[in-house]
Amino acid sequence: MSTSRTLLTRAAAAALLLSGCYAGNFDNDLAPDNGALPPGEDPSAEDDSDEGGQDAEPTEDIVIAGLEGAFGDAAREFDVPVEILKSLAYVESHWEMIIGEEEFEGMPAAHGVMGLRGDNLRLGAEIAQVTEIEARLELRANVRAGAAVLSNIADDLDIARDDLAAWAPVVAAYSGIEDAEAQAVYVHSEVYDVLRRGIVVELENGVTASLGGIDVIPDFKEPNPEPLYSQDYGAAKWRPSPNYSSRPSGNIGKVSHVIIHTCEGAYSGCWGWLVNKQSGVSAHYVVNSDGSEISQLVLESKKAWHIAATYKCSLNGGKDCWRDGYSNNNFTVGIEHAGYASQKSWSAGLINASAQLVCDITKSNSIPRDKYHIVGHGQLQPYNRVDPGANWPWSSYYTKINNYCGANPPPDPEPDPQPEPPPPPDPNNDPPQTIIIDSNNANNNGSIAKIEVSGNWHSSANVAGYYGTGYWWASTEAVSDGAVFSFYLAAAGERTIDAWWTAASDRSLSAPFVIFDAGGAKLGTVKVSQQANGSKWVKLGTWNFKKGWNQVVLSRWVGDDNVVIADAVRVR
Repeated sequence: MSTSRTLLTRAAAAALLLSGCYAGNFDNDLAPDNGALPPGEDPSAEDDSDEGGQDAEPTEDIVIAGLEGAFGDAAREFDVPVEILKSLAYVESHWEMIIGEEEFEGMPAAHGVMGLRGDNLRLGAEIAQVTEIEARLELRANVRAGAAVLSNIADDLDIARDDLAAWAPVVAAYSGIEDAEAQAVYVHSEVYDVLRRGIVVELENGVTASLGGIDVIPDFKEPNPEPLYSQDYGAAKWRPSPNYSSRPSGNIGKVSHVIIHTCEGAYSGCWGWLVNKQSGVSAHYVVNSDGSEISQLVLESKKAWHIAATYKCSLNGGKDCWRDGYSNNNFTVGIEHAGYASQKSWSAGLINASAQLVCDITKSNSIPRDKYHIVGHGQLQPYNRVDPGANWPWSSYYTKINNYCGANPPPDPEPDPQPEPPPPPDPNNDPPQTIIIDSNNANNNGSIAKIEVSGNWHSSANVAGYYGTGYWWASTEAVSDGAVFSFYLAAAGERTIDAWWTAASDRSLSAPFVIFDAGGAKLGTVKVSQQANGSKWVKLGTWNFKKGWNQVVLSRWVGDDNVVIADAVRVR
């Protein structure tokens, strides 16, 4: 079945990717046992009930159908203009049921057609009377939750609901963008631009959803009419971020690689977050969804904070091993692209604009134009990032870059220098590294993160909403047999610990997370109900940790005859 999406003359595929598969690739020495069940479990349970139920269904691609009905029904139920719902949803997701990933620390992942995230997801689910998991994963629940949030904001702002222009402040508030200029661009150049021009999504057997163009001027402050332009790349608008530092001296500070990222969201929300001092992150460039606009946030000569990983040549074809242990930020240029790693296709405009930009960067910095020097974020940080995703068109992308550069390769790079002394700490204004310890060691960077469980723990992916590829569960009883999440810190310091689990009625109401520093001292115990707050990061607390291997242990020592879930722990 073919699918087309038209916005003027542009087309892109619309599809929903649902994965119910469990990869089953936990380390063999952890002896997973998928067959055992805790007491009282029903082996025929549905996926949203107790652990140990039927096997998950295989991965399948499902073309979105029913969009028109979902938008129309939600618009009537929550008294939101269907045109606002459709145009905002297109900007957030291109009308795909996206499965978001966290790209920036502090910005929760977006989900579904409406791009729901964080407080909006929780509020929308509550008002629409659906679970957060339903609001994330089910089309109608997602659209209803998004409409509920818009309606709630409209009540707060007391707008005239029949006036499309009056909905502009509601749209801005829904976006979560704090930067005033980014808000204005989001409203005028994204959501209301789609509203003016219209859009159609078609299947072979007819139109799935459409929006006729409506000439309306939003009641909202206009973007800056005379923006500054980039010093490095003339086509880019200059929107400076305070989140950068100087590159180190010597060979390690010479720009030698380009890293391709996805925003995991819309364009203005992306650069608006990266210019926010409180975000503590940045990138050199951001490309919008159709390639018609690029923002530069940090000069190429400066170090943007776009990747929280040190270089490891084994992840990059064994190339440039002398860089091992150094921050990738030292020698890379980072480019964010509006969209999601899970999306099924990328617009030709975005790919062309990005390829032209990369050509310019490689020319300016004599960077080889190959797969070892133009790489994805997920390649160099595979333990907790996947962008730009499986559908980034790498082969044609490299071809376009070379074509834009006239097919003339840059000069041969200088020979690898002699190994330099061990890297010094990044400047004090660099953000601390975020570490995620997944329940699957195949997803962890073993040099800084690992999990250990006994054979009494069982691997599963039965309840949706887990982090990574699955989780471990074990029955509660009075035994010392915890799941040990270990993380390595190169220096002592204060860190915040978050935990992730899937919630269900058979979970413990007081699952104990016990915190230890590298010296073995117990720093605290935090008990949480795993029947609630599932499928998101939940803060456990902040402690001072020592240099070395620190631990977060999920204990089984609970007297409630339930199960505890060891899914993932985040250190930030």
